[in-house]
Amino acid sequence: MDEKDWLMLQALHKEKSLTRAAERMYMTQPALTYRLQQLEKRFGVPLIVKNGKGFRFTPEGEYLITCAYKMLAELREIKDHIVNMQTEVQGTLRIGASIYFGQYKLPLLIKNFLKLYPKVQIHVDTGFSSEIFDLLLQDEIQVGIIRGEFQWLDQKHLIQEENICLVSSEELDLEALPYLPRINYRPPKLTLKMGDQMSFSLSHAIDQWWHERYREPPTITMQVDSYETCKEMVKYGLGYTIIPSVFVRPNEGLHTVDLTLKNGQPIKRRTWMLYREATLQFTVVDRFVQFMKSCDFQI
Repeated sequence: MDEKDWLMLQALHKEKSLTRAAERMYMTQPALTYRLQQLEKRFGVPLIVKNGKGFRFTPEGEYLITCAYKMLAELREIKDHIVNMQTEVQGTLRIGASIYFGQYKLPLLIKNFLKLYPKVQIHVDTGFSSEIFDLLLQDEIQVGIIRGEFQWLDQKHLIQEENICLVSSEELDLEALPYLPRINYRPPKLTLKMGDQMSFSLSHAIDQWWHERYREPPTITMQVDSYETCKEMVKYGLGYTIIPSVFVRPNEGLHTVDLTLKNGQPIKRRTWMLYREATLQFTVVDRFVQFMKSCDFQI
């Protein structure tokens, strides 16, 4: 088996679809099916079984999937080691970033980093913080830039933090807040399914702030899965919302109140850079980590 076989198995495992796996591999579906049949012929066992419109892996297929991830990780490490033996900073850097950071911060950071080290190749994945955290756990990325609090036992560096604030179209009487319509942020189902610790901890802090001040529950009239949608609803006077301050721009004319617990602690959402100490042996990772630590991420 060669690298393309391992990549094909990984694509099938991730996509759960022959068509999407073929697209991921830049192959036609017949070509992918033929390559899979050749693997089955080589091992003398079926690797997948048709299941309605989709398929499932046989026990032998599941075992090969485990091998595929292991072999691809080892191959990446070998390539990194060989490149790292050269004195010039080059090689492939694999980064994962949360959606907001990937959209608004990462492009300029990559541009500036490549000015310093033009021979570096950068692969980027963006998505929900829980997805990026999962990629980091699986060693598919070397550095993860993640919003929220995740249980990470290796190296981490605080990049930035923003206040959580109450946002309204005009100044509100906070005593009357329980009786006013609230536009509530609810994480997407994918995020909840993957166990997004960030969403849970942030919701818990907001609930604590509320229960310290009010006996009545909030009057939630809308549930939306985007902070930007929350803000747009507020602009049209449909209620107030509670979201990170980074989503509110000064020229939008909205009224904001930072949330602070009764002990004086402000409620904040933090963005972290997570990485493994062991990956700093690779010059390209070490230089990127030092580059990120030197940047000013003030909002």
